[in-house]
Amino acid sequence: MDERTEPGGPRSMNAQARDFANSSDVVTRRSTCRACGGANLDLFLSLGEVALANSFLTAEQLHQPEPTFPLEVFFCLDCSLVQLLHVVNPEVLFSHYLYASGTSQTLAQHNEKLCDRVTSELHLGSQDLVVEIASNDGSLLRWFKKRSIRTLGVEPAKNIAQMAREAGIETLNEFFDARIAEKINAEYGQASAVIANNVLAHVDATVPFLSATRSLLKPGGRLIIEVPYLGEMLERMEYDTIYHEHLCYFSVTALLRVFAEAGLALDRVDHVPIHGGSLRLWGKHADAGGHSVSVRQQAEVERQKGMTTLKLYQDFAARVARNREALLALLGRLRREGKSIAGYGAPAKGNTLLCYCGIGTDLLPFTVDMSPLKVGLYTPGSHLPVAPAQRIFDVQPDYVLILAWNFAPEIMKFLQPYKEKGGCFILPIPEPIVL
Repeated sequence: MDERTEPGGPRSMNAQARDFANSSDVVTRRSTCRACGGANLDLFLSLGEVALANSFLTAEQLHQPEPTFPLEVFFCLDCSLVQLLHVVNPEVLFSHYLYASGTSQTLAQHNEKLCDRVTSELHLGSQDLVVEIASNDGSLLRWFKKRSIRTLGVEPAKNIAQMAREAGIETLNEFFDARIAEKINAEYGQASAVIANNVLAHVDATVPFLSATRSLLKPGGRLIIEVPYLGEMLERMEYDTIYHEHLCYFSVTALLRVFAEAGLALDRVDHVPIHGGSLRLWGKHADAGGHSVSVRQQAEVERQKGMTTLKLYQDFAARVARNREALLALLGRLRREGKSIAGYGAPAKGNTLLCYCGIGTDLLPFTVDMSPLKVGLYTPGSHLPVAPAQRIFDVQPDYVLILAWNFAPEIMKFLQPYKEKGGCFILPIPEPIVL
């Protein structure tokens, strides 16, 4: 296997995608809803032909063909699930990954609080097993391990799984499915808690995935899942959270359907602020009782807001187009006035925004990031060089466009010395604003 991408690293998404350039193995297109199986799917938003959001490039790859794929969002008229129909091969997306969750202090605090909550509510002790699916670098499981609770991670990205192992977190380098669930049950026993944060949206076979998690749970165990909330995306104009890795955009209404199909019931749904607004789902075996009244009430609130009708999503698409116009107008005016602008962050969401808006190095000469996995590479599609965060202090641009807006308070605190020297921040979402 060719090991070229970044120094010492595996091959990139683009290299893998080019291997399949003439093959349907790279991308397939569904014709039915992944929740209900219906075919009444309405396209309401197209963000164009877009490069994969985490397919960062080396300098050498800038001169090679860059694969792009349709980024189109559909609404199921039968069950209200919002979803992409174009499905990129997960081997291309996740076998080598450039997002490490341990780089954010905000996320670290979130993980510690989640561990405290789960440990307390489920009365976990040293004999209990916590399994995390898509465990990344083990940042969450470390908190459970500190409490002497047995842990096991399942992480498909080879490089990220190795980081977790080096941190002392036992991790299976696998894509999670029914086969892996059986393996865990046989070798480790069933889990008191199965956690799957920010992965359900990545899965094409939603119901089989949830069914496999159910088989891992002890009787009385709990499935804890966090997903970005569709309601927040609509209200806060978070269209940049749409990219090929995120196949589904969940409402409580749609989640009731997919959990029931998998033999699970939703006991509780909490709203948490992480990642621009997420849902924390508490699931259990359906034979222990159906969906709770409080969860059904949340679905009814969504119905009253229009989240089960197509018009709300068509209106959202029109607002997305206006956001692009406003952001380009602001950046263009500042550049014409001779102002310098830099980006902060190289998140996947930022790449959706950059590509959809057509923002390149003419408007934004570079961006910076705290992750050493991304520094020295170039953003997909827009080809902005990714520099170390120190570059902001060295250059002191007039404006910093915060692409990782979900961590804006943490970023602005870090950049306070830049602000004190006259620097200004631009937040692109929900509407462009200068701070």
